[in-house]
Amino acid sequence: MQYEIKGGAFPVVICQLNDGEQMITEKGSMVWMSPNMEMKTSGGGVGKMFSKAFSGESIFQNIYTARGGNALIAFGSSFPGQILALEIGPGNEIILQKAAFLASEPGVQLSTHFNKKLGAGLFGGEGFIMQKLSGRGMAFAEVDGELVEYTLGPGQQMIVDTGNVLGFERTVAIDIQQVKGLKNKFFGGNVGVAGLVTATDIIAQCEGRLTSGTLGVPAVMLREEKDTFLDDITTDQLAQRLGVKVEVLPTSGGDEARALLRSGLHIARRRRA
Repeated sequence: MQYEIKGGAFPVVICQLNDGEQMITEKGSMVWMSPNMEMKTSGGGVGKMFSKAFSGESIFQNIYTARGGNALIAFGSSFPGQILALEIGPGNEIILQKAAFLASEPGVQLSTHFNKKLGAGLFGGEGFIMQKLSGRGMAFAEVDGELVEYTLGPGQQMIVDTGNVLGFERTVAIDIQQVKGLKNKFFGGNVGVAGLVTATDIIAQCEGRLTSGTLGVPAVMLREEKDTFLDDITTDQLAQRLGVKVEVLPTSGGDEARALLRSGLHIARRRRA
């Protein structure tokens, strides 16, 4: 199999296949092919279908085979960015974010990879359930946006926002670090997730330090009851303890702006001299 990657914002990889050679892709990735390409769909059994659905992959995969001579087939990216060619082999397994897999030769095995670090599952979103490429052959991944590659030495670390990690080799370990911010006594340490901040945390760090008569609280901090934090303290109790008015701010930008104006909070833009 020979390939060529073409295109700009929405690139394609064009694969030239000899008679009998195959390519595997998920549903919807093929953009054009020669008429002598034969397609069949496979789910790989109930167990594999469940695993694929859990990792964000398509449940079914399409297998394309060149019949009666040489053939070509093109696979396209589903979003603006790039297509990355990966040569998979023994000792060169690649871990990708879920849904990054585009296509591969049949010798490449696609499976679900679970991050062993629990923090990745609790706080990261991305990085907990990923895709592992193993076996032998060429594979292609679609990259959302631009791509920067780094080679890490033994013990070397790199801090990256989880949404910007495409993948890494099997020898690289990934864990989620909490963003330093409001100290969280309920869960311990510093938590950068607003939905895990409690009223106790706010009281401990804001009591006696507020300069405004109104405190804005994102709605995501509250339970379904809409007025109670995770530690069972209500917004009224928080207001009484801090001696200020507590305004619950919606998560959407427009509603939040209206809530800020309604509560008497104002945002001033400083003019340049």
